[in-house]
Amino acid sequence: MAHPGVIERLLPLAVARATAPSGLQVTERQLYYELCRLLAPAHRLRRGPGFTVRVPLRYSTFREALGEHPVLTVPPPERGEPGRHTPEPDLFDYGLPRLLLCRSHEIAHMLRANGLPMESACPVLSADELPVHPGVTTMLASVSGTAYVLHEASTAGFEFAARVRELAALPDEVSVVPLGLRPRQAQALHLFHLPGAPTEPLPAPDDRERRWLARGHTVELEAVRPAALLRTVHRLVRGVRTPRTPLLELRRTRDSGFLTWPAA
Repeated sequence: MAHPGVIERLLPLAVARATAPSGLQVTERQLYYELCRLLAPAHRLRRGPGFTVRVPLRYSTFREALGEHPVLTVPPPERGEPGRHTPEPDLFDYGLPRLLLCRSHEIAHMLRANGLPMESACPVLSADELPVHPGVTTMLASVSGTAYVLHEASTAGFEFAARVRELAALPDEVSVVPLGLRPRQAQALHLFHLPGAPTEPLPAPDDRERRWLARGHTVELEAVRPAALLRTVHRLVRGVRTPRTPLLELRRTRDSGFLTWPAA
């Protein structure tokens, strides 16, 4: 376990790295994982056999250190529910090609705070803001739009993705496309996982991921570097594909409803 003095000295560097390259707004847990990367830089290991790493620092220890540096505290999340409070009478007269649904309210807030809805022309909602406003679902259905789903790598994350049409009250005309995070994506990036109690095997795209999930592991979206998360989500919801795998593997990935995440 790292000495408290070491953690305090590393906090400013963690802030600088988490908010790079352009002063990104990040969540408290994103700052926590950046500090973990400084303590245990597993992400620098060469790509090869995929694996995740147990977090090297208790969150309570991080919070104690952060509490002594209030200037580092990030703002709490706000709720953003498009369509629930708007004076524009013709708002729902237009088509909406895409919508992003995040299981994490904090990540949804982070994406909104950093301009993803404007840059990607894609409103962002969290699980706490479901169901989707009927006017928004009408906009999606009118152009056979797509609802993208972003969740952590965990049993609960997969269950959310499986139930999101029901939870969001999406009509059949709207496609649902899960983006991950999948266990194999987390393993390829050597992300930090939180330990948990073993669970019953869950249906997953392959046996290795099923075994990983059954061990009770969780890799939060906050474990992905903030800039990489923003860049990747923008690329995926806009349909910009940069395949780096053989065609056969790419087809399998598309069929399963997920796309590859970058290593950065």
